[in-house]
Amino acid sequence: MRRLFVGIGNPLRGDDAAGLLAARALRGRAPRGVEVLELEGEPLGLIEAWEGADLVLLADAVCSGGAPGEVHRVEAGEGPLPASLAGSSTHALGLAEAVELARALERLPPRLVVFGIEAAGFETGAEPAPAVRAAAERVAETVAAELAPR
Repeated sequence: MRRLFVGIGNPLRGDDAAGLLAARALRGRAPRGVEVLELEGEPLGLIEAWEGADLVLLADAVCSGGAPGEVHRVEAGEGPLPASLAGSSTHALGLAEAVELARALERLPPRLVVFGIEAAGFETGAEPAPAVRAAAERVAETVAAELAPR
């Protein structure tokens, strides 16, 4: 069984680094057999990255109007991502569009869980907000606990 965690983001755009921060926090504590990837480009690269995976968990920054650092968890295999998480993106093609394209092409993994980390600022050269850093750490803790052998 291939299990994969993907952190999506841009390390040079403030809170957009949220997914990358979660991947980096998870890397040191990922249960055996869990791959951890960082994706800094377009989310469309996910379709290739998760090929052959049975379970994919991913984290990305979102702007749905919540408080910075709020974490949204969505079982994306059950249906489209909520409209509140499918808004604007710093990518040409956003995460929600990439997931829906994969669904249309029948290339979604059997189970896909999305962690959206609420962001506030995407200024070039800015550091991620403390609330976003803390949320990325919480996502890593949650994923490590959920994937730990029982």
